Amino acid sequence: MHLPSDVFQTVVASTPLVSIDLVVENDCGEILLGLRNNRPAQGCWFVPGGRILKCESLDAAFMRLVRDELDVEASRTSACFLDVYEHFYNDSVFGETPDTHYVVLAYHLRQDLDLSRLPSSQHRDYRWWPQAEMAASDRVHSNSRAYLSALKEITRHANAREQQKGAKW
Repeated sequence: MHLPSDVFQTVVASTPLVSIDLVVENDCGEILLGLRNNRPAQGCWFVPGGRILKCESLDAAFMRLVRDELDVEASRTSACFLDVYEHFYNDSVFGETPDTHYVVLAYHLRQDLDLSRLPSSQHRDYRWWPQAEMAASDRVHSNSRAYLSALKEITRHANAREQQKGAKW
């Protein structure tokens, strides 16, 4: 359920918002980032994602966001849950005030995408970022860079599993 603008502004000013971020990795190990059109984080490179709506289940929100932000179909069970994060901004979609507090559920997906098909309502440009470049760039928002440590853990665990499979007993 979408709220009327005046009601939503009161919600933003009064409570944390709950959202899902989509940390999308291609076959080359690069992460999808878009250049944000809107506040908060306007003008920064950021992962796709969005708010969970009132009365929307996590599964339904995930499927809606993947469809709307990435133009693909995927279920939450096809992604790897990274962690819960908190994002604090000094502005909001309404302007310099009120400030915004998000509680973010971050999910990792492996997906090669046609960047020309991605929507432009939230991001004006998209590109695949090598993780080392993403980690070093101040053009990438710190909240998106924070996901890199969780991705390294996933890779470390996956490599350990592969080594165990290949071990001789």
